[in-house]
Amino acid sequence: MAKKRNPEMKGISRIDAKGTHGWYVRIYKNGKTYSKLYSDNRYGGRDKALTFAQKARKIALDTLKSLPENNVRRLVSHDKRNKSGIIGVSRTTKTNADGDTSVYYQVTWSPEKGKIKNRQWSVRKYGEEGAFKRAKEFRESVMVSIYGPDYLNQIKERLDEKGLDMVHPDEVVPPTTDKE
Repeated sequence: MAKKRNPEMKGISRIDAKGTHGWYVRIYKNGKTYSKLYSDNRYGGRDKALTFAQKARKIALDTLKSLPENNVRRLVSHDKRNKSGIIGVSRTTKTNADGDTSVYYQVTWSPEKGKIKNRQWSVRKYGEEGAFKRAKEFRESVMVSIYGPDYLNQIKERLDEKGLDMVHPDEVVPPTTDKE
């Protein structure tokens, strides 16, 4: 059976290294790390240093709770695993219980932190190019609604920083496939 952790010790760890003995407090908020070492020597021994560390952790948590959440979202501009040419658009094949396969283009996006949504367009219904075109247009409109009208320029700047060329979504064609 797993040992239960004491919630008062979350973010507090013991350091016993040559020349350094104490309790290290670490708190994460909005992508930043706040930390401090409570030395046994400075705070009057191991137990007193732990008491100071726990009190400091509680005060820091109460203080940081009042800070607004940072809702800055990560903008992904390039992924070497991407095969469709557009981040968030993929060609997917599903096989049902009868063995029939369905091929479609799927768009995946995150409307808010912690939520993932997706939508598909059937290759059988729209054709390869039609399904791909609908998917990439939808992806672009969703991204503009999330990041604002300057979305394509933001992507271009990120790619330029990485030394990569940007292909406008209108220039991307569906990937060629060997299987159907």
